[in-house]
Amino acid sequence: MEYGLIGLLVLVANIYAIYQIFTSAASTLPKVIWTLVILILPVVGFIVWLIAGPRGRAATA
Repeated sequence: MEYGLIGLLVLVANIYAIYQIFTSAASTLPKVIWTLVILILPVVGFIVWLIAGPRGRAATA
């Protein structure tokens, strides 16, 4: 039961990350690369995206 809940949380986090990637102002190639990283390595890719991913407008302020 616990693993199902953890899997669901990982799925929701990855969907959120991919949505944020596609709505960011980054160019197409970084969007594709980040999406592939998250799809291939779901947990690690999400954590790396949180740390090093594109920040959008907040980073330029």
